[in-house]
Amino acid sequence: MVLIEFSMFPLDKGESLSPYVARILDIIDKSGVNYRLNPMGTVLEGDYDEVMGVVRQCFKALEKDCRRISMTLKMDYRKSNESRLEKKIQKVESILKRELKK
Repeated sequence: MVLIEFSMFPLDKGESLSPYVARILDIIDKSGVNYRLNPMGTVLEGDYDEVMGVVRQCFKALEKDCRRISMTLKMDYRKSNESRLEKKIQKVESILKRELKK
């Protein structure tokens, strides 16, 4: 199971990129892959091939009308079928004995 945090956006479309980000998030939301949106990117959770397939779809959607695309991606792999999208946060909260701001 992998957690992948990534952000992707065109570099050739001016200052406001929200229409392109929305296009990517539509793909992610319709994919069925478990995800969490944050202000600086999106975290996807699942099988490596499935998750990377979603990232590829996002790239292909921008490639159609964007001449330059930037992407950052970081991945955490753990041999487990257990969901860690929430559990990683819960573990830290249990150590601190309080809820953190989400």
